[in-house]
Amino acid sequence: MSESEQFVDYYAMLRVIPTCDPRTLETAYHALAKKYHPDHAETADVAKLTEVIDAYKILRDPGSRAEYDLVYARTTGFLFSEAGDGLSEERAAMSDAEAHAKVLHYLYKKRRDAARDAGVGQFTVHEMLGCSDELFDFHLWYLREKGFIQTTEQGTLAITIEGVDHVIATSRTVLKEKLMIAQSGESAEI
Repeated sequence: MSESEQFVDYYAMLRVIPTCDPRTLETAYHALAKKYHPDHAETADVAKLTEVIDAYKILRDPGSRAEYDLVYARTTGFLFSEAGDGLSEERAAMSDAEAHAKVLHYLYKKRRDAARDAGVGQFTVHEMLGCSDELFDFHLWYLREKGFIQTTEQGTLAITIEGVDHVIATSRTVLKEKLMIAQSGESAEI
């Protein structure tokens, strides 16, 4: 991929994190290819299927993925782990925090849209994260222990009151930061 081309976030397209392993990448690809394939009338989308195939072709090849990762890092600011840079654990923690926020926002929206039927199947959440089984178990453990999610009587996942409060508090903080950045940008122009 040359930088003169329009940047496309292949990781977001495949719903995986940029540091995912090849197995996770392949699992995400197969799930999305199946979802968008014309054989599935309810979710068929040939354009999205083509995008998913193109993304997977780039990311499955180690050489083209390495080239793409350079462009991805320059465009998004994402920091890939360098061997011996001492930051890989910090990056893993930030990646985990992003996954936790993604799950909570998804379950929050589900609760707001369907308060009486707010549960989401674990498979759906796992597929959304596109992570290994072990990492998914870690995310569920953390969110449950914090009291942010619970397993419903039907065996689905749902956000708790503590989880809703956390999402709201986090959203307020992010909004305040964005307002401060916008205001500092305006004052710098004066």
